[in-house]
Amino acid sequence: MTLLRRMAALLIAPLAAMLLASCGINAVPTAEELAKAKWADVQNQYQRRADLIPNLVGTVKGYAQQERDVLVEVTNARARATSVNVSPDQLTDPQAMAQFQQAQGALSQSLGRLLLVVERYPDLKSNQNFLALQSQLEGTENRIAIARSDYNEAVRAYNTEIRTFPSIMAARIIYGSKPMVPYQATAPGAERPPEVSFEK
Repeated sequence: MTLLRRMAALLIAPLAAMLLASCGINAVPTAEELAKAKWADVQNQYQRRADLIPNLVGTVKGYAQQERDVLVEVTNARARATSVNVSPDQLTDPQAMAQFQQAQGALSQSLGRLLLVVERYPDLKSNQNFLALQSQLEGTENRIAIARSDYNEAVRAYNTEIRTFPSIMAARIIYGSKPMVPYQATAPGAERPPEVSFEK
């Protein structure tokens, strides 16, 4: 009898391990952590853009004193954008994500207006500091677009994982998982980076 029990235990242990492995017990947190890491990349790129803006505004200010309204608008939009943060725990909160996206979209629009103002100042367009900042800003906008795309792909994978069998069991019973909110452009034109080309 004990031999039979031992053999049953030896067979049940691997079977239980296979069932647990196939129910998404590891897949759900893995997908969640990947999405959170991709969100950190998005925030990192937005912070890089926010760090560039004071230099850009300072450079333009030296040439375009009469454009104070636009410079103040960009500075205020930057302050609002950097004050709205979304922690990894808030990635399932549509309202928090909407506020973050709106603040970043407003900053993108303000930067677009600032760069249009530059058209009126030919000397500024050839200034080395401005050209370097323009190039960095363009690169940052591209990085932001890539980071948002990577985040959205990770969110898609996570949301699919928590809604499909067998992971749905672990997602609901063990983790209480909720779908994450993908990044969406909220303002007209926010889906495009500010125009930084000065060719006519």
